[in-house]
Amino acid sequence: MSDDRLLYDVLVVGGSPSGLALAHKLVDACIESGQPLMMGILEKGPEFGRHIMSGAVSNPHVLQRLFPNHKQDGLPVEAVCTDSYFSLLGTKQKCDLPNALLPDGVKKQGYYILSLSNVVAWMAEQLEKKIEAHDHIHIDMLTGFSAHKVLIEDDKVVGVQVVEQATGNPDEESIYAHLTCFGDKGFVSRDVVDHFNLRPNPQCWSVGVKEVWELPADKANNLKGKVWHTLGYPILDGTFGGGFVYGMDNNRLTVGLVISLDSENPNINPQQTLQSFKQHPWLAEMLEGGKLIKYGAATLPEGGYYSLPTEFACKGALLLGDALGVLNISSLAGIDKALECGIQAAGVIHDGICNRNDDDVPDFNDRRLMDYKERVMATHVGKELYEGRYFRHAWKENPKLLKSYLPCVLDGVDKGNLIWGFIQTGLKNNPFTCLSDALTLKKQIEGKVDLGPVIYKKDHEYIKPDFKGHLPEPDKTDKERYISRVDAVYLAGPVYHEENDHIDEFNADICVKCIDTYTKLGKETPCVSDCTAEVHRVDIVDDLQKHGMSLENCIQCRTCELVCPEENLRVRPTEQGSGPDFMGL
Repeated sequence: MSDDRLLYDVLVVGGSPSGLALAHKLVDACIESGQPLMMGILEKGPEFGRHIMSGAVSNPHVLQRLFPNHKQDGLPVEAVCTDSYFSLLGTKQKCDLPNALLPDGVKKQGYYILSLSNVVAWMAEQLEKKIEAHDHIHIDMLTGFSAHKVLIEDDKVVGVQVVEQATGNPDEESIYAHLTCFGDKGFVSRDVVDHFNLRPNPQCWSVGVKEVWELPADKANNLKGKVWHTLGYPILDGTFGGGFVYGMDNNRLTVGLVISLDSENPNINPQQTLQSFKQHPWLAEMLEGGKLIKYGAATLPEGGYYSLPTEFACKGALLLGDALGVLNISSLAGIDKALECGIQAAGVIHDGICNRNDDDVPDFNDRRLMDYKERVMATHVGKELYEGRYFRHAWKENPKLLKSYLPCVLDGVDKGNLIWGFIQTGLKNNPFTCLSDALTLKKQIEGKVDLGPVIYKKDHEYIKPDFKGHLPEPDKTDKERYISRVDAVYLAGPVYHEENDHIDEFNADICVKCIDTYTKLGKETPCVSDCTAEVHRVDIVDDLQKHGMSLENCIQCRTCELVCPEENLRVRPTEQGSGPDFMGL
């Protein structure tokens, strides 16, 4: 390498919980060992936390290990969960299932309710304080810098390019490292995965849409610390997904939906479906008198155990958190596992730093990096992912569960009799088949059967253009709760510098054909319908329907890319700190 390259021992791409956990644990180890450390952390937002969006009700056990003095140091905890419910929603009524019937994974009492954006900002501040008195440790916190390209030399990752279009000296437009760690949701980590062929089984994705409301103090105080997860209305078309509600500090309430992107329905329209959710009588009453203050959306990797990469590292690089896909959808938990990945990575990296060669270069040999996967999978991360390995498959392999059985059960909920709902399910279907399906579902979601590896398709391959079902349309006259996608964009706060041309359309003719296919069926194309903001549209140009984009509205969720039937779109990181403002979400 040339002498003028900016070269770190370790470069972390993305100011994620996993990346910052790695940094904290590695700094702790280097303080104890006295080893020198040169580290860079790239964050594409203008500040740490600005691009982090998560509906966070998290098991605090890893946070407590990582920050034993977190209470004294001011970790921003919104509330501790006091009451946890799993509820079935009919179109009009709600039924909270008995706690004794629920799997442990959805019982959240004692968990921390967090605004993950605030937690990440706090972790960054604590890191800067931690290194102040240690001259042998140097960390550059590079906000507003995006990784646009993974640099690979001699089949080894050597760093990242930090400008979108390299025009001058490559060494002045790139950052190099002996080890580069990726914790992003696929913006650039997918290039590492693809180049080294690390994920033969595709990742499954969902999209989460979330609003934060400010409520009257008396109502908010009664809701603080309470958590609901819901199944049913408004996701009644056979799509896998559900809702969440939790009470936070400062008179705020979070309301959101998670909708899987392997839906047969090409028009799930997540942001508008969230509006229908809020208009359910139970939620409508809860939100009455409140004010909507924030909106955001993000994708979640939910394939779990069988969508994990075959290796967690390659020559010159490690994958962390969402880049791996360690979210356990069966327990709705990913933050503690992402943090654990960072902790385990720090141990491997510190071993390499302690074994420098004669040129003072850390020894990140293949055997050492391969040990990272073994360390992660030996923790609760591997145990939980293995136990929940068939959760998504259990619902996917038997579509009757959501398409036929659930509506019957919800009809009983609306009639005030859940037992009648179950009886009705048996009457409308074969009761023995229903019982068999229920027992099979239970065994699979608990991981008590061995079906061998599960093979998934890419999410867009499940779409049926002529799908007959639909999701309920929200009441747009509901001025207190309804908000359009255009207004939602304002509440997500995207700000872009000029020439942030960050979504690639590879072939315009392919988009024309796709639009024609869906228009003839009376539907919108998936990219237009499922956009969580107001980016994609259909323009009439020379009497031809063409795909257009309002990139200034983008909130960087990547949903359009994942549902594009022709894989004709790619969302790339924005430049110069552009993008949404998710602080407080």
